[in-house]
Parts: sequence; C-alpha cells; structure tokens
Amino acid sequence: MDIKQVASFVKIEHTLFSLPFVLIGYILAYNQFMHDIPATQHGWLNLDLVWILIAAIGARGLAMALNRIIDKDIDAENPRTAERHLASGSMTMNTAWSLCAVFLVMLVFSAWQLNHVALMMCWLPVLVFVIYPYLKRYTWLCHFWLGLCLGLAPAGAWVAVAGDVHGWAAITGMHDGFTDLLWYPTIFFISLGVTFWIAAFDINYARMDIESDKENGIHSFPSKFGETATTRTSIQMTLLWFACFAIANPMDEAWFLMAAGLMSVLNIIVILRHTKLADFQTTLFRISMLTGWILLIAVLLMDPTPGPMMLD
Repeated sequence: MDIKQVASFVKIEHTLFSLPFVLIGYILAYNQFMHDIPATQHGWLNLDLVWILIAAIGARGLAMALNRIIDKDIDAENPRTAERHLASGSMTMNTAWSLCAVFLVMLVFSAWQLNHVALMMCWLPVLVFVIYPYLKRYTWLCHFWLGLCLGLAPAGAWVAVAGDVHGWAAITGMHDGFTDLLWYPTIFFISLGVTFWIAAFDINYARMDIESDKENGIHSFPSKFGETATTRTSIQMTLLWFACFAIANPMDEAWFLMAAGLMSVLNIIVILRHTKLADFQTTLFRISMLTGWILLIAVLLMDPTPGPMMLD
C-alpha cells in the first residue's frame, strides 16, 4: 500500500468539496470571538487551524473508508464501481480497516488538542458517517444525509474555536444568567446550506447509476422518481441553499450574497443542460467544487467584525 493508493481509495480530490466550508466555519468563528482569543501576530493563522485541518482530513478519510467497506458488495455489482479497491480485491479489508483506525485517530487526537467540547462531540460525525451507507438501502433521503455529513464541516470548525472561548455554552447557549445561541443564525444556516448543496449535487451524481440502483435495491432519488423529478428537485435545493446562505448573512458587505447568487445560477445552468453537456458529471463536479472556494474568497474579503456577545 502506497500513498497514491490511499489517496485514490479515499478520493482525496473530493476533500476539495468540504475544505472551503471548514475554513469558512473557522474564519467566521475567529471573527465572532476575536476579542476573546489570545492575539497572535499571524491573526487567524494559528495552531488551532492546523488541528482543525488534520481533524477534517481524518473525518473525510474515515467517512470514505467506511463507505467503501460497507458498500463493498454493492460496488462489486455495479459496473461503474466494480474496479474500486475493495470490490476488485486490489486492497484487503484488513488494510481498509487499518486506514479507518488511522483516520479515526487523526480525528480524535486533533479534537483532543483543540478543546474538551470538540473531543466530547467528535463521536457525532463518526455516527453520521456509519449510518449513511446503510441508509441508501432503505430510503432516497440518503442524499440529504450525505449532505448532513458535509454540513457538519463548518459547524465542527466553529465549535473548535467557540468551545475554547465559551465551553459547552457555545453549543447549549446556556450562559451565566441568560441564554444566547451563538451559532444562530450564521453557522446554523451555513451548515444547512451546505447540506442542501451537497444533496443537490449527489442526486445528480446518482443519475449515473439509475439502472444499477434499481437492480440492486439501492433507493436513490433518480431511480425512484426519474430524470425529470431529479432535475426539478435539484434546482429547488439549489435555490434553498442560496436562501440559507443569504439568511446566514455572515457579513455586512454584499460579497458573500453576490458570490452565493452567482454560483447558484451557474449550478442551475449546468443542471438544466445535463443532457447537452459532453461530460455532465465532470462539469457538475467542477462547478460544485468551485462554489465552495468562491464563497470562501467572499468570506476572506469581509471586514472582520466581532460578534455582538463578548464575555469576560
């Protein structure tokens, strides 16, 4: 087993989907609590960011490895996925489980380095990752569950910073003598928007496997409702993620709103032209990946202003 094989097994290029929103969650938390965080000469470029990125890589690798292990037999029955490492036999199950252990250690150790809240909550994404591969065997809502997997990315990065400042109150909102949900509305609607964004991408991605899904009892949205409903619903979800990002309003400037509007329009254009594009799936992948990075750039352009609540 070499690095190239591991990178291929966990599809390292797909990390580019979640990474921008990990960084968005971190930057928004840093700006919200900047007066309560020990100052460094490098601003938000600090050690916490390193541990957050390691945790994100561990979580992403664990999610993909678990999916490959649980879906081994299903992958073997699908011509598109039959050559995947476990399905084809080019990687053993022992190796795959060993990789799971490595990625889990990366996630847990990084959470431990961040704060007690992050450590105590790191079970949540693991549970969500385990449920997803089984869910597709029972309901087309699996696409939304996959969206939730990535929707946890900005929320997790936010908790990594907020937990340092406010402990469990960052999540519960229960402060001394009063209640204040520090994650609402910004991080809540950012995470919800990511959930809809990934779900919209995934139901289009599932177009490739309609016949195989029907034969193997996989409850994908396209195999159950057809192509027309898939196009209509993915456009509706694209409008929903734009609405979520608009409601989140993480800055006074219009950069984020304009970026979200532009990328939602481009995503809808690609979806509407799915029968006319020479390689719809590659085009959709690229425009979806670009969406996160454009929104991250918009956040980086913002004038950082601390949140309204600053506790001594």
